[in-house]
Amino acid sequence: MGQFLIIAEKPDQAAKLAAPFSSTKKAGYFEVKPNTYFPDGALITWAIGHLCELKAPEEYNPSWKKWTLEALPIIPDRFEYKVTKLKYKQFNIIKALVNRADIQEIIIGGDAGREGELIIRTILKLCRANKPMKRLWISSLTENAVKNGFANLLPEEKTRNIYYEALSRSCADWLIGINTSRLYTVLLKQKGVKDVFSIGRVQTPTLALIVKREHEIANFKPEPFWEVEAEFNFEGKKLKAKWHKENNSRVLEERQAIAIANFCMNKQVEITSIKEETKEFAPPLLFNLSTLQATANKAFKLSPQHTLDILQKLYLKGLVSYPRSDSQFLTNEEAKTLPNILENLSKIDQYKNLLPPPVKSILTSKRFVNPQKVTDHHAIIITEQLPNLSKLSSEEFKIYDLVVRQVIAAHYNNAIYSYTTIHSLVEKRAEFISKGKVQIEEGWRKVIFHSNTNSPADKDELLPLLRENEQGIVTKAKERKSETQPPNRYSEGNLITLMKTAGKHLEDTELEKVLSKTEGLGTEATRAGIIGTLKDRQYIEIRKNQVFATTKGMLLIEALGESILTSPSMTAKWEQRLSEIGEGTASPNAFMEQVKKLSYKLITDANEREKEWAFNQSAVEKITANNPYNKKYKREKTVVGKCMLCDGSIIDHGTFYGCSNYKASNCKFSVSKKILRKSITQPNIKKLLATGETALIKGFKKGAKTFDAHLIWDNNAQKVTFKFDK
Repeated sequence: MGQFLIIAEKPDQAAKLAAPFSSTKKAGYFEVKPNTYFPDGALITWAIGHLCELKAPEEYNPSWKKWTLEALPIIPDRFEYKVTKLKYKQFNIIKALVNRADIQEIIIGGDAGREGELIIRTILKLCRANKPMKRLWISSLTENAVKNGFANLLPEEKTRNIYYEALSRSCADWLIGINTSRLYTVLLKQKGVKDVFSIGRVQTPTLALIVKREHEIANFKPEPFWEVEAEFNFEGKKLKAKWHKENNSRVLEERQAIAIANFCMNKQVEITSIKEETKEFAPPLLFNLSTLQATANKAFKLSPQHTLDILQKLYLKGLVSYPRSDSQFLTNEEAKTLPNILENLSKIDQYKNLLPPPVKSILTSKRFVNPQKVTDHHAIIITEQLPNLSKLSSEEFKIYDLVVRQVIAAHYNNAIYSYTTIHSLVEKRAEFISKGKVQIEEGWRKVIFHSNTNSPADKDELLPLLRENEQGIVTKAKERKSETQPPNRYSEGNLITLMKTAGKHLEDTELEKVLSKTEGLGTEATRAGIIGTLKDRQYIEIRKNQVFATTKGMLLIEALGESILTSPSMTAKWEQRLSEIGEGTASPNAFMEQVKKLSYKLITDANEREKEWAFNQSAVEKITANNPYNKKYKREKTVVGKCMLCDGSIIDHGTFYGCSNYKASNCKFSVSKKILRKSITQPNIKKLLATGETALIKGFKKGAKTFDAHLIWDNNAQKVTFKFDK
């Protein structure tokens, strides 16, 4: 029958897949002994994330290395992957295992999602694997889930379309990114903006939303207004109230506010109506990745990427289910496991006073259990594996605790509040209003106490017990000045939510439906990375958890103008077509043909736009001054010492040390920065120039031979040579 080869996405994931079985660790894989799941045994190896990457333009055509407008659009005849430079060792291990004669069948064991599919299938393609394949599809890495997954392997065809979807997304993003980044970098350089501009299908419309908010804040003009606040006394019962007219409490002139306050002072007041309303708040939905990222950002100021990293660690420890989920619902299968999971949790001190919950099972609740709303993965929940809390870092505990409480809260009753609105009339003329609330039933609020929900705030404004037509006196009346406030900056958590609901920024209602169906800009798995890219590219800065667009980010969006690159609508259409490819109802080839046509259109659009560019000169200078490439270039011009042949200075040119008189008097002094695979550092070149030789440098390599030596300058040969210690 032969052995199975299982390929996981990461080393620690492979260890979890091997954990339920008796196995031996070898170099780059586990050897699993024969068992009921694998009668002839199995080998479990792993990728290290993206083991392969799309080739760079110059690897298709050397003339594409230089960034020129003439070369655009860059469109390879067919896309090719290569092994990532530093990951050859593991690739070669996988390749040798794939081609072993005793391996009869291969199991794709990457994360159960698009990326996991792409990573493993790309490796298999580069290995030219042609053996039968199956797919392991699991939502958590607990022992039970792993065994269950191996007992119910999917036929490989079942997930092939999501590979085509991920591949199409990857190639199309490459095409748009490579062509538009070069296009705008070159065009902007011609206008004096010397920097590299990266453009992407998802990052650029996201940046446009941030820049739009930046303009709203900059153009905002605060306007003053006044409100009149009063205090009434009803035979010892005090009531605070605010003046209003037709539900508007703002007065635009100070003298009018003063007149109202003066009019009311010491006058009679009568209660005209008291309205009470009871509102119920259902427990919050279970988490998907973006709602958890938004919550962790609000509660703990954790960046979305940091939250995902912590969640990934918890997933690999088998404590939570698959993190990159876009669903907030469970299927009946998972819901059945929850009573048992909660019983386990009651053994933990932090949770035992919250358990057992009022509701034994949520199996019949459509709010939480809805198989139709579960696509690849269900909501993020805890697993039956109990953590050793002392072994979790404080941040791991914070995220685990959020997930735990969300799950417990789902088993609690609604929180119920009573809202009271009191209308009163001063001197039968001036209308006032007072509002307050009382918590009637705590419900799930006992479990979730930080402000991560749409429920009312915890501070209750308690109102005195009054009745209609009761009469009192105005004891205080004072005008208070305020001014209109600019829109708030986004936090990183808001940004995740904004990307998810980017459909709200579309005019076209059809596209709005598409975006809400396909979850906005980017996917659940990529949004945090997109925000990271915007930071790395110096388009945005995060200060005190607030997102600021930089001068560079603002100028790029100004340059792009009303381009389809800044609009969520292109991404909406794109995501719709990709999800159709994933469902097997659209052709990847037809999609790629459209993307190629789009590449041509974007070039024409940019050449038209360029004619209208008129940038602020100080912004141009600021960007050029901040360009790290310019700084690097300047830094590499460091003087390291006096020339040994003439009166010139020896300068660090980046790849070699050379004389400043090279052009003036043709001085030939030059030392390469790398000699026989060894970097020659500045301290060593300084020592050579000052004393005639460097310190002992270890590890020169010539063929298979490695040796240690000093470098000295040979005046006759006009070059550096080796000097060996006796």
